[in-house]
Amino acid sequence: MNCGINKFPPEVILWGGTGQAKVVRPIIEYYGSKVVAVFADTPGLAAPFPDVELYCGDAAFRGWIEHQRREEMGFCVAIGNPHGRVRLRLHDFLVNEGLSPISLAHPTAWIADQATIGAGAQILAGAIIGTEARLGRQCIINTKASVDHEDVLEDGVEIAPAATLCGLVHLGVNVWVCAGATVLPRVRIGADARVGAGAVVTRDVPDGVVVVGVPARRDRAGNNAHRD
Repeated sequence: MNCGINKFPPEVILWGGTGQAKVVRPIIEYYGSKVVAVFADTPGLAAPFPDVELYCGDAAFRGWIEHQRREEMGFCVAIGNPHGRVRLRLHDFLVNEGLSPISLAHPTAWIADQATIGAGAQILAGAIIGTEARLGRQCIINTKASVDHEDVLEDGVEIAPAATLCGLVHLGVNVWVCAGATVLPRVRIGADARVGAGAVVTRDVPDGVVVVGVPARRDRAGNNAHRD
């Protein structure tokens, strides 16, 4: 089910020019492809690499791509949360421009044969994806994060470093589970919700809500999750 992971076109562009780009480039190049350009939406952003040019915005991309072989070009949206919906918008834009999304996994990640991994996934060092887990498009599973059996992650989800999803968890679109958090079995977390660092989620979380603490409760500061 995961035959597309780490099978990249010869050339790959990154959209996003900060830390996530620095994390994914070595994985892409480990498997034999070359990062040929970086694009970002932030004017004045410093290039993340001295040997790869940074371009800013859609217009710059369209000018650049006109001189490239699109059929040999893949893309990785290297933008972390709370920007899952931005990743999805860029995914659609780049597919419409004729590029192919890549799904990557660090060599030390473990992915069960019966897991299903959506287009544009980024599965980083030491991460675990359990049997029959299902990841949607543009999900990021960060360093040493664990996604257990039969979990469902809808599009644009990010699981931060060392966070744990127990079995049969369901996460809606653009959920962000922050570093070191734990979600107990069979819990459902609604779209655009956020789980604070180190929280333990014992019951369902509605759409757009931030929960923190042990056990996790709605953020008393009233800070709802950002929607892009």
